[in-house]
Amino acid sequence: MRKLKIMEHISLDGVIQASGEDDFPYADWTVPYRTPAGRDELLAAHGGRFDLLLGRRTYDMWSGFWPKAPSSPMADGLNAATKYVATHRPESLEWGPFEGLGSDLVEGVRLIKSQDGPDLILWGSSTLTSTLLEHGLADEVLLVVYPVLLGTGKRFFAEGTPPCTFDLISTKAMSTGVILMTYKFAGPLKTG
Repeated sequence: MRKLKIMEHISLDGVIQASGEDDFPYADWTVPYRTPAGRDELLAAHGGRFDLLLGRRTYDMWSGFWPKAPSSPMADGLNAATKYVATHRPESLEWGPFEGLGSDLVEGVRLIKSQDGPDLILWGSSTLTSTLLEHGLADEVLLVVYPVLLGTGKRFFAEGTPPCTFDLISTKAMSTGVILMTYKFAGPLKTG
């Protein structure tokens, strides 16, 4: 059975939005904090082989960049990965290998997870993140936390995300102030 890992670049105030999205005013806000050591940590977190779970907007943004990117461990891994895409228009997908998830996202992800294959990595979708957590389909969350406040933009968790808890698996501080935190899904929120 495959694991599903959610990975996300995130500001201290929970913003995940990047350049190229809806006239967002802070293009490439992660760039000043990138280092070779941080890149290597992210590559290690992906694992040797992986497949991608992507929302249609992320797929469209990435398909305009990664196929043309110079060869590198990250570009080669992303380009080789099977892209499982949440879309109502699978016939318009071109960056492959790819597969549509079908009309039922939850059942589509359950089916993929039940099959043999590499881990699934979800990048870039607060909508998918909330749905996956609601249905207990996410196994781990890796947050790449940047020491910035953006004040505006799309947040990691959409309004209405179900309350839940996580166990901290690991944390790693980078020289630029970025912190990589990996959590394992632990279940529903317990109070008092």
